[in-house]
Amino acid sequence: MVDELDLFGGEDESGRVPPPSEDAPSGHGEQITGPLAARMRPRSLEEVRGQGHLLGEGKPLRAMLTGRGLTSMILWGPPGSGKTTLARLLAQRGDATFVPFSAVTGGVGRVREIVAEAKARQMATGRSTILFCDEIHRFNRAQQDAFLPHVENGTVILVGATTENPSFEINRPLLSRAPVFVLEPLSPGDLRGVLDAALLDHDRGLGSLDLTVTAEGADVLVEVADGDARRLLNALEAAAELVGMGGAIDVAVAREALQHRFAHYDKGGEEHFNLISALHKSIRGSDPDAALYWLARMLEGGEDPRYLARRLIRMASEDIGMAAPAALATALAGWRAYEFLGSPEGDLALAEVAVYLATAPKSNRLYRAWGAWRERARETPGEPVPLHIRNAPTGLMEELGYGEGYRYDPDEPEGVASQEYLPPAVAKEKLFMPGEEGYEQEVAERMRRWEEIRRGERGAGPSAPPEGGRESGGEAPRADSEER
Repeated sequence: MVDELDLFGGEDESGRVPPPSEDAPSGHGEQITGPLAARMRPRSLEEVRGQGHLLGEGKPLRAMLTGRGLTSMILWGPPGSGKTTLARLLAQRGDATFVPFSAVTGGVGRVREIVAEAKARQMATGRSTILFCDEIHRFNRAQQDAFLPHVENGTVILVGATTENPSFEINRPLLSRAPVFVLEPLSPGDLRGVLDAALLDHDRGLGSLDLTVTAEGADVLVEVADGDARRLLNALEAAAELVGMGGAIDVAVAREALQHRFAHYDKGGEEHFNLISALHKSIRGSDPDAALYWLARMLEGGEDPRYLARRLIRMASEDIGMAAPAALATALAGWRAYEFLGSPEGDLALAEVAVYLATAPKSNRLYRAWGAWRERARETPGEPVPLHIRNAPTGLMEELGYGEGYRYDPDEPEGVASQEYLPPAVAKEKLFMPGEEGYEQEVAERMRRWEEIRRGERGAGPSAPPEGGRESGGEAPRADSEER
């Protein structure tokens, strides 16, 4: 006797899985009703496909499944990779009662009920309870704390399943008591094995229907599955219903059964950050094809195009900067074009921006200089503005020396005055150093020329004060006209 639940039992109207009697069958012999994906759930270690890094000889989960004591754990992997199956097999091999629970439909109150039942069971029979918490990341951190004392004292063995990165979604105290095992999407070869098993199995699968699947039709089903065995079996079952007894599933049938393939993309989860990282790095790496692919993946997955427009604008400043200043204007134009056109027409404008950025010269000199100067600003928040570049709108300010000695750059030879614009504490620092990429090469040459002028190496002596300047009692025309 292993499971107190039908391995493939459904939920009652309250959203909970109803427990059958304590003498429910285990392992084999359960009812073979329900969806194909539920009927074909592996009932033994030998039937499990994939996850060789966890289930191979000498690997940690195999050791638990073949005799070592059970411990609490977190199973992290994409949909259809076998998280629930492995939890059930652990219960089967460990002669433990398997109690499923979903953080989507249940709450802490239900957890308390399960814990109370587990305590009573342990006292009466000595039997352990595996509390399988699906979608554990849906619990907030305070709710996750409810598991801690019961995991620590051994009342329940917690197996949490999540599609989200536990580093972000699971409490540290819980992670310290429940190691994380990472499940991978099933490979195409593993999925073909799942498909073949379903076609041949007369008891649980489709073997009695005498179906045939062309190689091309199988390829479509496997490709669409995206590593998800459940998705594959759902698609196969839909195709079988279309062709009926003795039918043939070819490419056309497979595609008709699928109707529409939803991209594997979670806007709120780790996959979101993985894909935007791939887009950013493809643009930074000057690969326009990769940039278009990742942009398309996100758009097809339902990402908000405005979010992508914002990220493209950021990339224009961060990775291209002064090497191609037009990149920022192009990115802004792409955003405005999308706002004007909407989807799908406006998507092409974002694609144009992505390609422009990917093929533009790259420079992070501006990004680095901005970060460095922000740090200097934090370190020297009290440094006064040099008197000669302060504005002097009142007579008192003039008497105090505000603006005294200021030289109006446009009237200087080559438009540059030999004067300092930084406070003394940071006056010697030169943190923006343009490179030789694109427009920055021209900027670098200008800055070299201006530095020579400021050092007096190009013979740019002082100019006569402009008409109406300070020496004649007036105010020199300045670029800072917006000041007081």
